[in-house]
Amino acid sequence: MIRKCQVADSPAIQKINQIELGYDYPVEKTAANIKRLLNDPEHHYLWVFEDDNTQKVEGYLHAEVFEETYFDPMFNVLALAVDSSAQKKGIGSQLMHTLEKQAKNLGMKEIRLNSGESRLGAHKFYEKLGYTSNKMQKRFGKTIK
Repeated sequence: MIRKCQVADSPAIQKINQIELGYDYPVEKTAANIKRLLNDPEHHYLWVFEDDNTQKVEGYLHAEVFEETYFDPMFNVLALAVDSSAQKKGIGSQLMHTLEKQAKNLGMKEIRLNSGESRLGAHKFYEKLGYTSNKMQKRFGKTIK
């Protein structure tokens, strides 16, 4: 079942982030971030998929309201990840449909997301859901010391 994320989901989300997305971020910091994000429900939306029988969190989705001067507000997917042992069961699709329903309820007309160039399986997944690649970008970052 899909439900809203709770701080108690932090260990499961940290493990999914580490194994499926390659982010080795401490569970305490994951919990602190989730707590902070949940305190901003107008801008951050977090859902988890929890197995009805085991109550194990098998996937999650994090989206933010993306607002710009040049476009109507939309959702930006920051993370969608499903435990590899639970993939190919429709969990990612259910999470994305939950986001699409929320977008429609809020009057949003678009959802955007980024997916790594090498993640071809993810690209096929999004295309199957009706998403199209419409822009090629490079990502830039800078560590502030």
